[in-house]
Amino acid sequence: MEQPTPNLPDTNRLSVLAATVLLAYAVTPFIQLPARAIQVQLPGIFLSFSLTFSTLTSVIAAALAGFGSDWLLRQHPRYDETRAARHWLLPALTALVIGVPLNNLHAGVEWWVVFSFGGLLLVGVCAGEYIAADPQDPRYAPVSALLSAVSFALFLVLAVGLRGAGLRMYLIVPALVGALFLTVLRTLYLRLGERWVWTWPLGIAVVMGQMAAGLHYWPLSPLQFGLILLGPAYALTSLAVSWEEGGSFAGQWIEPVLMLAAVWGLAALVKQ
Repeated sequence: MEQPTPNLPDTNRLSVLAATVLLAYAVTPFIQLPARAIQVQLPGIFLSFSLTFSTLTSVIAAALAGFGSDWLLRQHPRYDETRAARHWLLPALTALVIGVPLNNLHAGVEWWVVFSFGGLLLVGVCAGEYIAADPQDPRYAPVSALLSAVSFALFLVLAVGLRGAGLRMYLIVPALVGALFLTVLRTLYLRLGERWVWTWPLGIAVVMGQMAAGLHYWPLSPLQFGLILLGPAYALTSLAVSWEEGGSFAGQWIEPVLMLAAVWGLAALVKQ
């Protein structure tokens, strides 16, 4: 095997990683297994949901992407095993979110378009995480910004997909809260010079979870639902970055307000 180019992932390992994750999704349309009903009785509430083969495939794909990204990073000149886990989050989230539209589409042209785009996105994210492993790399700043943008795009796709699937609120809200917590956590880590901040991600995720619960009963299209959540999620994250960086009070609100207005304006233009 050829030695990888410095600060670029080995193409052989990257290809194996992407192919392994995509293979899990490629066989899903051809395997039909009965769904397993899982029922939980809690005080005052009865929860019931179905565990399908496609859901299990998405979880397995996310695990493969997470551990595969660590395998890819082990050839990085600055690989640090104690710091490697932070680079698992976005590849795993990417692999998980790819399954949302794939599991809701029938095998056909649209399915293969989403499948191909998902594969390219996964490759790009893994390559970006490889570069981001070295804060001294001159490409670190633009790659970090790109990874942050991809994180919120994935959150939007997840919100739209879950809404479009018609799931119950007690399934949608925890999924969105968990995904947004990881998204904000990773974004703050990248934009604050590799410094972990836990209170902001937790607070933003909880607030947006409550908002998602309320919006669940509104007559919104899936795209409107996702955009309405994306606006304040990104705005609050941007505000958190400005607050932690110690910028002026007036300057802290400019980007969040503009982004919130732009995203909510787009949501208002989307047809039901």
